[in-house]
Amino acid sequence: MEKTKENKMPAIIMQNQYIKDLSLEIPHAPKIFAKLDTQPQIKIDVNINAEHIEENLFNVELAFRIDGDLRDEKFFIMEMSYCGLVAINVPEEHKEPVLMIEIPHMLFPYARQAISTAMFNGGLPPLMLNPIDFVAMYNAKRQAASANKQ
Repeated sequence: MEKTKENKMPAIIMQNQYIKDLSLEIPHAPKIFAKLDTQPQIKIDVNINAEHIEENLFNVELAFRIDGDLRDEKFFIMEMSYCGLVAINVPEEHKEPVLMIEIPHMLFPYARQAISTAMFNGGLPPLMLNPIDFVAMYNAKRQAASANKQ
């Protein structure tokens, strides 16, 4: 089938979004809740992975690990893998930036909401993740990869 300008596929088609894995652990509950007179120290790690499924279909994963400590004691550990199954129709040289920047940017608000809801349902204080600079993450990863090659 020949594609005309009027019948051209969109550059990005988000086919599905889903939580692949979600874990919330509060190892010292219920006693730790009595110590909630101070703000917990929060450490957030985010990784992005893209897996080629077939032809122009990819699975993009935002992998979160959030650690909360309260007075040198583990308050909570949350791990979540939030994914998007996406078809992309872009030139080859643009695929990696689309997969590592644009798609994570599209997924992030939904992942943030899932994390916030899980924290609330777990009886934990509200946690609203700040926006992530996916361009800076992508550039840092590329610089680290090129430094390792040298």
